Amino acid sequence: MQRSPAPDPATLVGRGKVEEVRAAARAAGADFAIFDHDLTPTQLRNLEQALDLKVLDRTQLILDIFARRARSREGKLQVELAQLNYLLPRLAGRGTLLSRLGGGIGTRGPGEQQLEFDRRRIRARIRTLTEAIERVRSQRALHRGYRRSRQFYLVALVGYTNAGKSTLFNALTGSHVTTSSRLFATLDPTVRSLTLPSRRPALLSDTVGFIRKLPSHLVAAFHATLEELEGASLLVHVTDASHPQREQQDAAVEALLETLGIGSAPRIHVWNKIDLLDGAEVKRLPAGPNEVTASARGRDGLEELRHRIDHALGEDPIVEAQFDFPSSDGQRLALLYRCGEVLSTEYEDDRVRVRARVTESLRGRLQLPASTRTPA
Repeated sequence: MQRSPAPDPATLVGRGKVEEVRAAARAAGADFAIFDHDLTPTQLRNLEQALDLKVLDRTQLILDIFARRARSREGKLQVELAQLNYLLPRLAGRGTLLSRLGGGIGTRGPGEQQLEFDRRRIRARIRTLTEAIERVRSQRALHRGYRRSRQFYLVALVGYTNAGKSTLFNALTGSHVTTSSRLFATLDPTVRSLTLPSRRPALLSDTVGFIRKLPSHLVAAFHATLEELEGASLLVHVTDASHPQREQQDAAVEALLETLGIGSAPRIHVWNKIDLLDGAEVKRLPAGPNEVTASARGRDGLEELRHRIDHALGEDPIVEAQFDFPSSDGQRLALLYRCGEVLSTEYEDDRVRVRARVTESLRGRLQLPASTRTPA
């Protein structure tokens, strides 16, 4: 740690501190040095020369972690794009001359620099990755359009990395997505159906965790994934209530939501991991209509959270309706049995008549002109 009025333009920390770091690294037998700060290309090069070690700054460390966690093709594309955008301005001084072009009269000289070749190759790869990610964005836009046309509510979990979002996601949906105490265990968004007390259909999305000073390259590369949040009907902000820096973590989440233009989106705040607090600490947590205390691992507070989500999605009155299906229309019939309360069923020739209590939105989704309804 160092307090300084301004960063040293050459080494960030100054000549004397560099010598201290060099001595400490040698005494520890360190393989590399990590700076919790973004380094300019010049600072990175000078520090590696002075310390005689591989040097990582904050952004590069986060990108390396993301690269290890990425599993899907989409996640790998986004991480590689962020890595290349980070690497491009930092190539200076790392290349050597190679005779890629012949020398002699009428040529460009002794050869093309490795630096020029690498930059050209990286820019070409960036274009390829950008085009691939644009296709991903188009596909996600189609999925969002389909969900809107079918009147699905999308509820998105957001929060600082390692707040317990994936564990809460599993507890609410009965899924088995990977959970871990490691940072950024979730990179690829997962969407599953969510059972609400009103029985209306909703989808729950598990998203990548946020972190303070998230690199701009990473935000830009993962915009295709983060766009899922823009289409959400409700955000569920999950906080690790046991973390000593939870206020700073929440501030980082709020700042990133503002950056994405969804800072005013409706939300519920879940104070997770209350099983790690004593009773007095739990009572000191904020309370209100949009605040829920829960333990995803202990499954405490989940029913209350479901009711809060149901209420936050707005009124959806229950109506009694009669439906006339072709007997071959198994998809809508299955949906009615799954999400409604069937009162009676009659079979006649190739038709099925069903009387049921359903939500107004479900009745609209079935879109049957023959349906009639009366208030419940």
